[in-house]
Amino acid sequence: MTSTYTEPGPISKFPANDLRHSQRFITTYNKEGKGVFLPADDGDHHKIMVNNHAVANIIYSTLGNPVDLKDEADIKYARENEPGLHIPNGTVVRLIDFGPGLESPLHRAMSIDYGIVIEGEFEITLDSGESRIMRPGDISVQRATMHKWRNCSKDKSGRMLFILLDCLPFSINGVEIKEDLGDLAPEYEKH
Repeated sequence: MTSTYTEPGPISKFPANDLRHSQRFITTYNKEGKGVFLPADDGDHHKIMVNNHAVANIIYSTLGNPVDLKDEADIKYARENEPGLHIPNGTVVRLIDFGPGLESPLHRAMSIDYGIVIEGEFEITLDSGESRIMRPGDISVQRATMHKWRNCSKDKSGRMLFILLDCLPFSINGVEIKEDLGDLAPEYEKH
């Protein structure tokens, strides 16, 4: 997801053309206190990124911990607030379709991120140079480290689900760890 993608990519909407359309099912309560489903949809906030090489779909976001479910306050928050990369004292669930061969720049959010491969094969690389290949069902627990993602396929889109939870400030060897979005910063500017 770097600025080196000057030619427009193949993604113009969610989902990427070669990936299955996914649905979001949100539960709530009826007047009798029984669980029911709200109408299915595919998320409230979609964002084409990196000159049409990726699309992000916000599945859900919350503010506060514990989450306030009274009078569907959480549902209202998720619908009305498109988050940046993460939400201080909150959560973000983001589905990203990566175009073929797409590689992000190194970046860090001040969050703990659970990254789950849904479709395709991805490489996660850390600033130390260490990397791992992830396949469908594999999960990374990314603890506010500098990292980047690469869709390993040169001809097919891939999909990952990211669940970001805010973390407390911390230091390593006396150096405060801070958010660093690098070339991703314009993609997550405040709305």
